Amino acid sequence: MGFIEDLYVELNQLAKNPANVKDYSRFHKDGKKHISLSSSVTKKLYAEKFKQVKHLDYKQILVFCEKLLEYKESSCRGMAFDWAFRIRKKYKKEDFSIFEKWLNKYVDTWGSCDDFCTHALGYFLLEFPEFLPELNRWTKSKNMWVRRASAVILIYGLRKNKFIDKTFEIATILLQDQEDLVQKGYGWMLKEAGNKYQKQVFDFVMKNKAKMSRTALRYAIEKIPPNLKKAAMAR
Repeated sequence: MGFIEDLYVELNQLAKNPANVKDYSRFHKDGKKHISLSSSVTKKLYAEKFKQVKHLDYKQILVFCEKLLEYKESSCRGMAFDWAFRIRKKYKKEDFSIFEKWLNKYVDTWGSCDDFCTHALGYFLLEFPEFLPELNRWTKSKNMWVRRASAVILIYGLRKNKFIDKTFEIATILLQDQEDLVQKGYGWMLKEAGNKYQKQVFDFVMKNKAKMSRTALRYAIEKIPPNLKKAAMAR
């Protein structure tokens, strides 16, 4: 077997030990079972295994990441996204097509969406902001995870004081999205923006609260002062 196949076998062997796994189902609430290796196990494992490939050309590492993603198992996906973020300083513009493919094909939970977007994808966008217009296309996707990604991907940049104008643009487009997890996604984006742009976020919420879902609104105002929060929540 090859290196990735051996990794897959090792991950499955670890998962046979009840002490290594955790049930994350209550965090997803989609009626499906989400049982996987616990983060206490994977954090150390991903780092150790990366040492075996870090000497390779970053393109080869991306190939390994995609092979891991093809297994469509949470631990393999977690390793792929972890490794992709570790080689972030090597990214080139042409990698956008690879990352967008991963988003469309392999992201199928809010956890995988957020992991990918707030790390590898978020860093890519910060390095190559010329791809910002692509997010508008994502907001129209039939894939709810791609729509959520159009907002969550901006969080990496917002934490570095970037992308505030794009934040409000994307929030406006997603304002009445019918999917709860998309609403929570852009609400989280606005909450992050509020850490540095509290007045602008408050003004945006006050202007649009009649159209926003209560879910998105609650996320957006979570960290603002109580008096402003009360005003935003008022009907």
